[in-house]
Amino acid sequence: MKWTAFFPIFTHATQYVMSMLNCIKVPKAAGFGEIEKFNRFAIDCVPWPDSFPYKPKVEVSIAHSDNSLLIRFDVEEEGCRAVCTEPNGPVWEDSCVEFFVKKPESDYYYNFETSCIGIGLAGKRKSRSDFRHFTPEEMAQIKRRAALPCRPFEKEGVTAWSVELEVPFKSIGLGAKQTETDNTVPGTLLANFYKCGDKTLKPHYLSWSPVLTPSPDFHRPEYFGKLELIW
Repeated sequence: MKWTAFFPIFTHATQYVMSMLNCIKVPKAAGFGEIEKFNRFAIDCVPWPDSFPYKPKVEVSIAHSDNSLLIRFDVEEEGCRAVCTEPNGPVWEDSCVEFFVKKPESDYYYNFETSCIGIGLAGKRKSRSDFRHFTPEEMAQIKRRAALPCRPFEKEGVTAWSVELEVPFKSIGLGAKQTETDNTVPGTLLANFYKCGDKTLKPHYLSWSPVLTPSPDFHRPEYFGKLELIW
């Protein structure tokens, strides 16, 4: 009886959370030279509007190749900041975009964070506190391209910037797809996309899929949306 009484409550809560999550199709493209094939969408959810109402303009373009996820962020932001210059440093304090991803059945997720000047952070995690950063060799496998020069700055006014990430499937625990019938890469991944800037002139926290926590916390895979890879 106790189990029966609990089950409907759990099911209702789960259905409510899942109804809030986003889903996007990820088409195939050879590379960023075929950007017209990418799926484009906005990061426009402001989960904590009372404390952090500022909403810069952020758009994501996404596709995949046989070997990698291809992601481009385009940002228009007031009060841009780039102070961190060390890989795996506190890039989230700067003008930063983030991509978190996991396999549906996995206990682990991966976070890839990049500042406006292309300084990166990457890790494999079970939670915010239980993680390991990528090694320099692993970091070298992730290609980052930033439109802004890679030098520190802080600036008032509006800055338009973009970064491109090429994340190999093997960097998120998957093998490269070899044939049309190869199931090495699953058809669905769970993910979220974020924009933040903890120490910018206008601190802000945006997400693609809503995060239902009382205060900013991006390390919540239960709120990841779905990526449907189209082969």
